[in-house]
Amino acid sequence: MRYIHGFREGKAAAALAQLIRREARPERRYHLMEFCGGHTHAVFRYGIPDLLPDNVEMVHGPGCPVCVLPVARLDMAIELAGREDVILASYGDMLRVPASRRNSLLKARGQGRDVRVVQSTAEALELARDNPDKQVVMFAIGFETTTPQTALAIQQAEKMGLENFSVFCNHVLTPSAIQSILDSPEVRDLGQVRVDGFLGPSHVSTIIGSEPYEFFAEEYQRPVVIAGFEPLDVMASIVMLIRQLNEGRAEVENQFKRGVKREGNTKAKAMVADTLELRPEFAWRGLGTVPYSGLRIKDKYAKFDAEKRFDLAEKEVRENKACQCPSVIRGVKKPTDCEIFGTVCTPRNPIGSCMVSDEGACAAYYRYRRYAEAG
Repeated sequence: MRYIHGFREGKAAAALAQLIRREARPERRYHLMEFCGGHTHAVFRYGIPDLLPDNVEMVHGPGCPVCVLPVARLDMAIELAGREDVILASYGDMLRVPASRRNSLLKARGQGRDVRVVQSTAEALELARDNPDKQVVMFAIGFETTTPQTALAIQQAEKMGLENFSVFCNHVLTPSAIQSILDSPEVRDLGQVRVDGFLGPSHVSTIIGSEPYEFFAEEYQRPVVIAGFEPLDVMASIVMLIRQLNEGRAEVENQFKRGVKREGNTKAKAMVADTLELRPEFAWRGLGTVPYSGLRIKDKYAKFDAEKRFDLAEKEVRENKACQCPSVIRGVKKPTDCEIFGTVCTPRNPIGSCMVSDEGACAAYYRYRRYAEAG
């Protein structure tokens, strides 16, 4: 705990706030996107917006895998849970995410479907081992941070000979989403978002390293600073981004050196490469269909692919028109721009995924910022 307190020290935060004000040039504006919801919650939990000058604006990005999973994919998971022979293993934050027709995995479980909350893929493997008369499907979701766990589970299922285990794979890739945001700054239905630089996600980067972001810095001339999740990490990274922009640089800098290397975790990446491969395209909530942005199970492990085992098909589903979650994910709107935020849509009664996830921007605003914004 003493180590953590060092990254939350008030005097250091005040000094960094003064440094940001000195570095930020009054004649220009700075629009900095924190891609990861962990950063969004740190920003609001510790009151960072109140420490920034008016011309430094934080833009909230996709947030987390729960936020960006399209409704159609969640409908497929609920379809799986509806089978009498299936135990669906899911991380807890997926249970309350609204699917089409206001359905959810939590409602499916209330109707008697066998939906189990697990903390890891290892628990899903145990379920398969302990229930040989059932088909156990792991509802796998996540950015690159959790992808190695899924890859390892598939490899272990192969070694254990678990014929009743499979994975519904919904892993997505951070760099592809950043590229989509930069390639499509103007969106007819959602509006326009300006992003001058990115706070890169630290947990994702412990796996993939800092190297994948170098393309964006060079190709799009947008600086990226990989930032830790503590408040002083975020503020120090804001200083680094402002300095790059002032100096006309667009480079990848690593503020989170205590956890991230340029090459990342080579062992984890090799495991993923052995087990999973790129999908030609994958739909993201808020970003639409993004080429080569999702992962699927390789043919040599096809028997563990739930989509093939159960012949699943993705069906077109309309979003709830009242929910502005897609616009929030892209950074076009703030949660408070949504008419149902904090009234119809609350953590107890979520209309959109951004209000459900602990890393969603709407949940962060509701918990830390709604009264300040209203005032």
